[in-house]
This record gives sequence, structure tokens and C-alpha cells, in this order.
Amino acid sequence: MSSSAYDSFLKCLSEKTKTPQSQVAKIVFSKTNPSYTSVLRAYIRNARFNTSSTPKPTIIVTPLSESHVSAAVLCSKPLDYVFKIRSGGHDYDGLSYISDKPFFILDLSNLRDVSVDVADQTAWISAGATLGEVYHGIWEKSKVLGFPAGVCPTVGVGGHLSGGGYGNMIRKFGLSVDHFIDAKMVDVNGAVLDRKAMGEDLFWAISGGGGGSFGVVLGYKVKLVPVPATVTVFRVEQLMAAGAVDMVHKWQFVGPKTDRNLFMRMLIQPVTRNKVKTVRATVVALFLGKADDVVSLLAKELPELALKKESCTEMTWFQSALWWDNRVNATQTDPKVFLDRELDSSSFGKRKSDYVETEIPRKGIESLFNKMIELGKIGLVFNPYGGRVAEIAEDATPFPHRNMLFKIQYSVNWKESSPELEKGYLNQAKVLHSFMTGFVSKNPRGAYFNYRDVDIGVNDHGEDSYKEGEVYGRMYFGKNFDRLVKIKTAVDPDNFFRNEQSLPTLPTTKTVVAEPGTAKRWSRAGGAAVVASMVLHVL
Repeated sequence: MSSSAYDSFLKCLSEKTKTPQSQVAKIVFSKTNPSYTSVLRAYIRNARFNTSSTPKPTIIVTPLSESHVSAAVLCSKPLDYVFKIRSGGHDYDGLSYISDKPFFILDLSNLRDVSVDVADQTAWISAGATLGEVYHGIWEKSKVLGFPAGVCPTVGVGGHLSGGGYGNMIRKFGLSVDHFIDAKMVDVNGAVLDRKAMGEDLFWAISGGGGGSFGVVLGYKVKLVPVPATVTVFRVEQLMAAGAVDMVHKWQFVGPKTDRNLFMRMLIQPVTRNKVKTVRATVVALFLGKADDVVSLLAKELPELALKKESCTEMTWFQSALWWDNRVNATQTDPKVFLDRELDSSSFGKRKSDYVETEIPRKGIESLFNKMIELGKIGLVFNPYGGRVAEIAEDATPFPHRNMLFKIQYSVNWKESSPELEKGYLNQAKVLHSFMTGFVSKNPRGAYFNYRDVDIGVNDHGEDSYKEGEVYGRMYFGKNFDRLVKIKTAVDPDNFFRNEQSLPTLPTTKTVVAEPGTAKRWSRAGGAAVVASMVLHVL
């Protein structure tokens, strides 16, 4: 089948783009193409999904234009393959490039334009661009404009922005999606839509509900934000013996409530010191202001941290982005490093997430540290909310977790390929997640959509698709799940755009009696209004 699939796809692509097959063949890679492996591996970011036994796509398409994307959608539909969409390949559980059913990959890495308009403080950024390219593009034009998004420069715009997009300016400026002005996407009919053409429902859905359930996001127009000429960063660590339990406990009352110019991420890791297992707590911070000001602020609010001016470094906002990417000498680093996509570089890892609504008692922090020592490898990252992110209504975008104190990321990385090790580390993540149940949000227990985690549920897209989708869907989207599903059902009724955690369509009745004696299968025409009246009410 795969060679005939390739032939018919190529023929169709050539017809739809009105381009000779020999030309269009340059962007279509079957398994027999000598470049297939390097194209596939270039954007695999988790080595767990880079093994010989990992399922491989039948075809990879690397569009160079919008028309290529439209044609790829239209030409894939009749072939009945799962259609995976990959921007930067940072999906933590690999859902943008693996599947247990026969599949294609649409790889957007060539659609990477970043055009910055300093006069009106906006930028159009394409789905295949990386965050590093976005920051570099802004830096080239202005030293006092920035954009609130993630700290890892090789993350792709398409997934990061469509799924919410957060970084170390979340308390000052909210999420990436809080700055969307316009968008471009290809729908299931191959049409290229901007905000006006897609309508406010669909625009809302791709502003935090993920792009991959609704179509292929091509890019976003965003409002840039003002950043001061000088910002301050610092990194301060403490071990348990030096008071880490008290410091972390108190951080919960300060991190989410302090001056919104200050973002203090907390890293918690089991470490060995003098042959004794302990826990290290590290505060990594960005302050949109001067060192003196943050030192005096924290002397009052978090004396347990004992921040000294010599721990702080003042630099430009762009240099702080380099610093957060673990470039210690950020002020001496060539900005061009953010243009390096670091292709085919991956380590083994697993991530999970949680949200904390009320501060964990001191005893809870202590028991958590002891549990982490017992497990031995898994670390946690606490990311403070509060400030701007909490001022925006929970239903203003699909992202529902705005009123939480902080988000937890569970994080374990390893270097060596070993099924035994992997099994142990994946289990540590599950055990710690289970241990945290009493300390985190409930009904539903929240999770961050962009910290993809298949442990919380997957979808086979069979008869129970809605029921399966509701499990992870409510954890990711809370009350916004219902509106997202209605929009999904209206714009992609046959569920062409799907993956293991995409939004399901509404469950529909099988037949509609059109006139006495003739049952007619209902075609779901007429969009959401018709659908709404046809739904079997699922409680």
C-alpha cells in the first residue's frame, strides 16, 4: 500500500499545486528516499521515540508554501492515513510524529518567517519558526520590545502558541495567546483562513486549544510587549540542611503574589552531597528591572532566600533569554546561537504536570522532599502564576488554569538507551504524580496541554471517542472543553485532524428519519446548530 499511497499522493499534490511531479517530489519523502531518515529525525526531540522500533510515517511532507499545505490536506484525506502535524517536534510524548496506525507527517519546519513591525509593535510569526528565531527577529529590530513565550529556543511556534504558550513573563504579560491579533490556518477543506474568514469561535479555539484538532495553523500575528532596557537574572540554591523546606514553603506565599515584574521559578531535585541523599531547591528568576530593586524587594518578602546583589546579573531582555537557555555568559554570547535549530539532538525524558490551588503545608513539603529522595531521580519545577495571567477570564481563551497559585512540571531526563532504566524512570514519574494527589487541583485535576502526557488518557477515535476525549480534555481545558468540542464538531465533523489526545467530536445519533419508512444516515451537514440539536446528552 505504501508505494501506491506515495504515488497517488504525489499525483494529487502535483495536480492541486499545478506543479510538475518532479518538482513536488522534492517536498515528499517516502521510506525509500535517502533523505527520509534525516528529515524524520531532525525534529525528534525525545530520544524515547527515536528507536528502530518506533513507528515511522509512510510519507513526510515538508511544505514550502501555504498552497503546499492546502494540497497536502486535500490529498491525504482520501488515503485514510492519520495526518500528524509537526512544527518544532517538542511534543513531550511525541504525538506530532508517532502513531500506532499508518500515518503521514506534515513537517512545517520550512515555514519559518518572522516579520517584525516595530512601528505598530506587532509580528507575524510562522508555525515552523522556533522561539529562538522569534526572539532574534525581535532583537534585530528593537532592544526594548519582547514577547511572552517559552524559555527553550528550539520549541516550534505552532504547537507552543496554539496550546497557550507561557514563559517567564507570564506574571507581567500573561500567556502568548493573550497577545494574539490574527492567525492563518488551513482547514479540512484546504481553505486558507485568517481570523475574519475563520470567525471568532475558531480563532478562540486555536488560541490555547491546540491547533492540531482543528486544522493546520500556519502562523499568528501577535502584539509585542515593552521590556525595560535593563533586566536582572539570578539563580540561588539551597539544600535541605540549609533550610530548603522553609524556603520552598514560604515561596508559595511570595512567588505568585509578589511584584509582577518578578518571576521566580523553583527547581526541586534530589541530589547527593557527601554521600548523603538530600534535596536541592533552586530559584531561577527574571526581574524586569534593576538588581538593587529586586534585592531589597526579596529582603522583605522572602528573607529565607538570602538573595545578595552579587548573585544578580543585569543585562538586556534578549540576553536574559540566552541566560535562561543555560548560557552562563549570556552578555558575551553571540545572539546568532538562537538561530541554531540543533537538529537531531534529543535526550530521553518524561514530563507530567499539575496545578496547585492552595499552598502546600510545611509538613507536606517535607514529606514531598523525602519522597523524592526515596525515588531518587525525578525532579519538579514550580512555576508561579498570579499577576496578569490571573486577571483574564478563564473562558477568554481555552486555557482554564488562570487562578492557580503555580504549575508543577514533573521532569526526568536520562542519557542512555535502556528499556529497564526507562521503565523505572517512567514509574517514578507516575508514583510522584500519585503521591501529589492531595496537594493539587481536583474535579478535574488540572494538567497543562503543552506538557503533553499520555498517562492521563488517550483516544482511539472509535465509538467511545467522546468519553475518552473527555478524560484528558477536561484536565487540560476544564469548563472550556465543551465549547472546544462544539467548535471541533462544526469545523471538522469527520475528525480528520486527530491524534491520541485531540479533541473529539460530539457523539451523534446514527440515523435520522427523513420521512416515514425511510431511514437516512445523517450527514452532519449544517454545522454546530444542527449538531447541537442532535446530540445524545452525555452526562
